[in-house]
Amino acid sequence: MYRKLEINFAGRPLSLETGRLAKQAHGAVLAQYGETMVLATVVSAYESRDKVDFLPLTVDYVEKTFAAGKIPGGFFKREGRASEKEILTSRLIDRAIRPLFPKGYDKETQMIVTVLSADRENDSDMLSLIAASAALEVSDIPHKGPVAAVRMGRIDGQIIVNPTVSDLESSDVSLVVAANPESIVMLEGGAEIVDEETILEALFRAHEEMGAIFEMQQELRRLAGKPKREFKAKERDTMLLDAVSANLGDGIEKALAIGDKHGRQHALYALSDKVVAELGEQYPERKGELVDACDYLVRTRVRAAILDDDKRIDDRKSTEIRPLSAQVQVLPRTHGSAVFTRGETQVLATVTLGTSSDEQKIDALLGERFKKFMLHYNFPPFSTGEVKFLRAPSRREIGHGALAERALAPILPDESVFPYTVRVVSEVLESNGSSSMATVCGGSLALMDAGVPVKSAVAGIAMGLVKEGDKVRVITDILGDEDHLGDMDFKVAGTNEGVTAIQMDNKVGGVTKDVMRQALHQARDARLFVLSVMNKALEAPRKEVSTYAPRIVTIHIKPDKIREVIGPGGKVIRGLVEETGCKIDIEDDGTVLIASADGIALEKAISAIQAITAEPEVGKIYQGTVRKIVEFGAFVEIMPGTDGLLHISQISNERIRRVEDVLHEGDEIKVKVLDVDRSGKIRLSMREAAQEQK
Repeated sequence: MYRKLEINFAGRPLSLETGRLAKQAHGAVLAQYGETMVLATVVSAYESRDKVDFLPLTVDYVEKTFAAGKIPGGFFKREGRASEKEILTSRLIDRAIRPLFPKGYDKETQMIVTVLSADRENDSDMLSLIAASAALEVSDIPHKGPVAAVRMGRIDGQIIVNPTVSDLESSDVSLVVAANPESIVMLEGGAEIVDEETILEALFRAHEEMGAIFEMQQELRRLAGKPKREFKAKERDTMLLDAVSANLGDGIEKALAIGDKHGRQHALYALSDKVVAELGEQYPERKGELVDACDYLVRTRVRAAILDDDKRIDDRKSTEIRPLSAQVQVLPRTHGSAVFTRGETQVLATVTLGTSSDEQKIDALLGERFKKFMLHYNFPPFSTGEVKFLRAPSRREIGHGALAERALAPILPDESVFPYTVRVVSEVLESNGSSSMATVCGGSLALMDAGVPVKSAVAGIAMGLVKEGDKVRVITDILGDEDHLGDMDFKVAGTNEGVTAIQMDNKVGGVTKDVMRQALHQARDARLFVLSVMNKALEAPRKEVSTYAPRIVTIHIKPDKIREVIGPGGKVIRGLVEETGCKIDIEDDGTVLIASADGIALEKAISAIQAITAEPEVGKIYQGTVRKIVEFGAFVEIMPGTDGLLHISQISNERIRRVEDVLHEGDEIKVKVLDVDRSGKIRLSMREAAQEQK
């Protein structure tokens, strides 16, 4: 059944329609905001896969280049591997809708969101999340939606709802907030060092603004939605649970008292094996339920200890941080390096400095741009004691790297002050807790170790939440197990003065503004403590970049001289690069960046470029070379590529009948510039130069 609804949202038309496109999908919605359009489709199998104890959901956000009137580059001229933007948006959608599927739902489900039109002013990520939720609403798939999403900005101190791409250039906040009618479920964004209360104001203002989008989706479901398929989560067998609990005795408490991650996990696995071995005959063919009962009892006891006794797995209080250590200059030949350790999480961060030729070109639907700062996060399997094939970076690695990059970007110096291209690489060496926030800490130290004049140090911390009814406990610096067993993963990065990046995934509803405020301020206290430890390792950026890093000198030439430096077919600049070994980049405004680790080579390249671009000064004496003899005088090259006319009358005070009687081609002589006319013609005098030399 075809239906279309439209509202005005933040000054632009927002429409949702269903029943016209992709009608064989279980749910399909075409969404439009401004002139940006996306098609969201969802399909969910009716039969469960064998032995699946999780939600097999895949989300793919796909950008078609035709949406922006472009043809893909490359040999094949078609879309290929997902870009970083596509991966990050897929994760945004997944993180917002996944927690709202009913517990125990195990049908294979696929969500595909395709960008069909891009107007380059309204980013498609927020619209895609709304379309995905609407597709679930009109489908027969059970889901606790609807979900709405908005982007929040701040310009001149004023909170802005859904700023355009142009608006974001002058905004110091960019937050994507997703929520259902009850509470915020997902948050992703960054800020230019703003205070926690500003973040809090933006979050709850976003939730208030979503009311019209919730109503729109609910009305679309009423008009065109399919009846929801029946699904009832399997209830726990209380008799089996009691039997497992009796069999375990105090085994769970003893296992949880083990501080070492692997020792604790091995002890818990041994308990599961014991239960299966001893109760297997009583409950034949129910091995999976026995293991699940063990996991449930572990979860219950961990959460109860946190809520009732403020006692965590590793015996910390809710606000305690694990032991910290930081070390810089750990690798001798990198431009900057640091190791940051927090408990059983350890990161090696390195910094490499390059020139403008090392910038990354991004060809996106929103337009072409160049990145001078990159952060790449790697999570090898040995960091968790596992064996896996090394593949291309996973979605998780791309997402964690983007979060850390967003956290560090606001502290970087302006290009005019520090014209380097900067690459940070984070190698996770151990992981039990937030390695992305450890990457922020290690990356900040490595930048300072490399001599990057950052505005401030940045640290990050991962917060958690345990909530049962009215009982709520916010916990600082969560372990991997606490992330798995808890109700919220809340990462906050920032400086002494404010927040630079934030990410949240909420697994339960009912997180109030007061709880969010407590989490933000508790995170700030932890961040300040982490920064104090980092400052002991390195308090300020080094005064000079590494001796192995290129030195970059910036000079300026007139734009009309650029072609002279480049030369025909690039001949001149290639010759300079080969002769000096320097990297030379010239921008359209006449800015020349010369880079080399060799100071002598730098000076040689600077002198050569200055000689090529120098302009003759009236009254100045030059050492020139006679290039051509003519009847009325000679043409003398006074600078590379610059000739002047030495008239026969200006050669000597004595009368000269023939120029050849005094000068020959190739002679080196001193001449004085008499005049440069409007057309650039230069008059020279050899006799006046001789007089001044006396």
